[in-house]
Amino acid sequence: MTADVWLPIPPEEIEGLPEGPAYRFWNGAETFPSDPADCVFYVVPYMKPAELGQRPLPEMTSLEVVQTLSAGIDHVEPALDRIRAGVRLCNARGVHEASTAELTLTLILASLRGIPEFVRAQDRGEWRGGFRPALADKNVLIVGYGSIGSAIEDRLEPFEVARVARVARSGRTTARGPVHPLTDLPALLPDADVVVLSTPLTDATRGLVDAEFLARMKDGALLVNVARGPVVDTKALLGELEGGRITAALDVTDPEPLPPHHPLWRAPGVLISPHVGGPTSAFLPRAKRLLVDQLSRFVNRRPLRNVILTTGADGTGDPGTAVV
Repeated sequence: MTADVWLPIPPEEIEGLPEGPAYRFWNGAETFPSDPADCVFYVVPYMKPAELGQRPLPEMTSLEVVQTLSAGIDHVEPALDRIRAGVRLCNARGVHEASTAELTLTLILASLRGIPEFVRAQDRGEWRGGFRPALADKNVLIVGYGSIGSAIEDRLEPFEVARVARVARSGRTTARGPVHPLTDLPALLPDADVVVLSTPLTDATRGLVDAEFLARMKDGALLVNVARGPVVDTKALLGELEGGRITAALDVTDPEPLPPHHPLWRAPGVLISPHVGGPTSAFLPRAKRLLVDQLSRFVNRRPLRNVILTTGADGTGDPGTAVV
């Protein structure tokens, strides 16, 4: 049997791939590059529909590793019950931190300083000044303090924020200070001027930002979502936005892509970017480095990085092991 590795980047464009496997390029084409049964290491195509990335999995009977090029694994999880036991699922921790953190700061600053209004005024040829809030002296709450949450705090430091509060699935202590468990959210929300969502989508975080969560946010607070759309209850958010009590900056929405006539497009106080946290010029070099490292570890039978779960005896994994 040939030990195939399926890559969504042409292998000749990735310097340093270890010798041994047969590298096959597949980025979602209708025709598979080889027999899926020969694939032992599958790198899921990036920024493609979930169904497309899942399509070859049931036929990959020799599979050992599924590697995503995204931080989230929710686009792969529905297919886990169709693959054999013992397959390791790895995410792309280390690839998207810089880009996503950059966009987070962009959304915060653009929303607070009124950049969308300035752009619209420019289109009309109008000079419109005014008083706007600054990020300086604000309390920021980061919900989902993994590697991306930490990178966001890195970029907040020069902006003289008053305080950064951190929340993850379970509490812990870091060099910067405490990370609160999710159970502390109700007490932390009323003090936050900016609430940043950078958590993975799991059973615990789906619908986390519901009517009760939003009601606890202070008047005039900004909600920033760079996580996944279903973390937020869209109907509940629309109610708060239309009442003008809070504002929002959303890189992800539910549904996604957002249909042209969806009311979220026209809601007051909302800035929407089309899920562009990861796809920047920073992606490709980091993705290539990750793949070379992971495949070198795989070929040499060393422990892989970023293992989120291993499918069990019944062919399923435990999504609850994802890091928040």
